[in-house]
Amino acid sequence: MEFKKSPDGGWGWMIVLVSFFTQFLCYGSPLAVGVLYIEWLDAFGEGKGKTAWVGSLASGVGLLASLGCGLLYTATVTITCQYFDSRRGLALGLISTGSSVGLFIYAALQKLLIESYGLDGCLLIVGALALNILACGSLMRPLHASACPLPEKTALENVPDRYSIYNEKEKNLEENILEKSCGREETCQSTLPSGDWKQESLLHKNLTTAHTRETETYKKKVAEQTYFCKQLAKRKWQLYKNYCGETVTLFKNKVFLALFIAIFLFDIGGFPPSLLMEDVARSSNVKEEEFIMPLISIIGIMTTVGKLLLGILADFRWINTLYLYVATLITMGLALCAIPFAKSYVTLAILSAIVGFLTGNWSIFPYVTTKTVGIEKLAHAYGILMFFAGLGSSLGPPIVGWFFDWTQTYDIAFYFSGFCVLLGGFILLLAALSPCDTCNKQLPKPAPVTFLYKVASNV
Repeated sequence: MEFKKSPDGGWGWMIVLVSFFTQFLCYGSPLAVGVLYIEWLDAFGEGKGKTAWVGSLASGVGLLASLGCGLLYTATVTITCQYFDSRRGLALGLISTGSSVGLFIYAALQKLLIESYGLDGCLLIVGALALNILACGSLMRPLHASACPLPEKTALENVPDRYSIYNEKEKNLEENILEKSCGREETCQSTLPSGDWKQESLLHKNLTTAHTRETETYKKKVAEQTYFCKQLAKRKWQLYKNYCGETVTLFKNKVFLALFIAIFLFDIGGFPPSLLMEDVARSSNVKEEEFIMPLISIIGIMTTVGKLLLGILADFRWINTLYLYVATLITMGLALCAIPFAKSYVTLAILSAIVGFLTGNWSIFPYVTTKTVGIEKLAHAYGILMFFAGLGSSLGPPIVGWFFDWTQTYDIAFYFSGFCVLLGGFILLLAALSPCDTCNKQLPKPAPVTFLYKVASNV
């Protein structure tokens, strides 16, 4: 089945559905780790900074599960961008709500599981649920351009003779040496009686011929395999050089460089609320009776709303998605700086809702990246950005926890978080306002039609 350009529908909606459930199952528990954080504090009896490493590594980098989550997130975003063009913002908004819905459901589910089965039993059940990601992955079919068939793997039988290590000149030299040695043997054999000499000569000739054929066959196979290994090594080295060259080219793009800094700072400052908000309420002496709903669940609900609305806004042509993303960063930085002033459940709930809504900018982040580097470089660029985003997620909560251990209050910690997000927003704003606006320059509105795409068979 063939489509002009990106399908913008069809099997793409199945991709959206399975990507939604993939992010739901993959990120629901790590994002709702704030529920487990309270349990870990009581179980380990360590400081908040050290204990925060457990939750941050679960959602960032450093653990096997985190590596899997990173690969899954990049895969779902990349394949969705391939299937959608004019509706890309909506599609990305829909799939990214999977993690937010997961946060909302897993926050309540993990509390229930801990009460029923304990911390260890809760983690085992959550891990078992995550195995359903395998079923989701089986329905993802990548797109291939019809005009660009996939290259066939090189077989040893297809190696041309001209690449043989033993060329004709060397072969002739070996034959001359062999003839000379045979000549010397004939001279020696002439001293023997004629009958014995004939039998021995015939036997020697047969053995020599068989040995020569075996040697030539062996040498040819060795030559072919050696050439194949050399070509494979050269190809891999060339791919590595191309990757490094493309990476350098990406970082020459001012907007991409600013985006790289902004996402790193955003995850350092923006991730701690989802992990520490419950403990912030407990440290502010908010009573249990006042909790109408867990603050983490409020963040999850509003993140879902934010992802959908921001994703829909990104599809409007009159809205610059880069400036929209910058606006979310700056506003979120101000909201984080306001958290220390919240001393009641109501104010903490309002700020949690604001932070949650603005965290929904994850739905437009792939959109901004695509507009900056182009769809053909999206997987490469997004992989780099996600690695450093995960690094920021890993560093943020421990830093905030250490600030608390040092000052016995979260005030300075959240001022630091707000400053990081604000700094990232202003750096990206300066790059966007630069005279040579790479984002708009990189991808002018494409002319319709050109490439044909085909859904790859999963057989």
